[in-house]
Amino acid sequence: MEADLREFREKKKELASLRDSLRSLNTQKEEIYRQLRSLRDRIKVRSARLKSLKEERDIITSEVQKLKGERDKLNTTVKEKAEVRKDIDQKRDLIKNVKENPLQLKKDIDAIEQKLEIEVMAFSKEQELRKKLKELKTKYAKIASLEKVWNEVKVAGTNLSEERRKAQDSHKKVQEMAQQSQEKHESMGKLYEEIKQLREEEKPILEKYVDLKTKFEESKKSQEELEAKVKELGEHFEEETQKSFKAKVKEKTQEVREKMRKGKKLSTEDILAFQAGD
Repeated sequence: MEADLREFREKKKELASLRDSLRSLNTQKEEIYRQLRSLRDRIKVRSARLKSLKEERDIITSEVQKLKGERDKLNTTVKEKAEVRKDIDQKRDLIKNVKENPLQLKKDIDAIEQKLEIEVMAFSKEQELRKKLKELKTKYAKIASLEKVWNEVKVAGTNLSEERRKAQDSHKKVQEMAQQSQEKHESMGKLYEEIKQLREEEKPILEKYVDLKTKFEESKKSQEELEAKVKELGEHFEEETQKSFKAKVKEKTQEVREKMRKGKKLSTEDILAFQAGD
């Protein structure tokens, strides 16, 4: 009986100590878990931003490739039109040597034709005017053909300038978009490094959390086993205590009966013991 009581008390003391240890382990475990969750939240935010940046960069990169194709086409057109302009510039040199004004020549031709039609003049005078008319028409015909060249020069110059401007604008846009893509790429690089660093910080914390969790679960299992043992000892001790109490009551009752038989005076304790025995 004494041995059982001593073991019961030792196990209860051991259980109380184990419960304190378990509470301490749980506090440490939860604190480490909060640190781990905080790190993972930071990683999650950066990973989401990284994904968003990658999508934005890919869209811009695709647009840059499209713009480069358009720019290359424009540059090809500029080269072709530059060649045309070069050829036309050679023809323009012919125009520079022409001094007559085509409008004035046309007026002179119209005036002579009208004069020959309505005026009466000497034959020699008429012949002179017709000769003059022929010369003017020859000059005008030459100038008229060169006027076409002049128009080609003006159109070619305008077209070349316009295409060159478009090519320059396209190239500028390509550069701007490429710069945006590069900035996105650099931001991604920084996020990669931050995530990598956070992953390194996470490793020892995760290891510590796993270790504490394992110890907590082992201690909890030990606590449950010890609680079962304490319960078992408590029930056994209670049963033995009850048996001992009944035996003492029975013994006391017999003593009281013996006193009553002999006619001796009963004490209050005797009366209570006798009543308990009944």
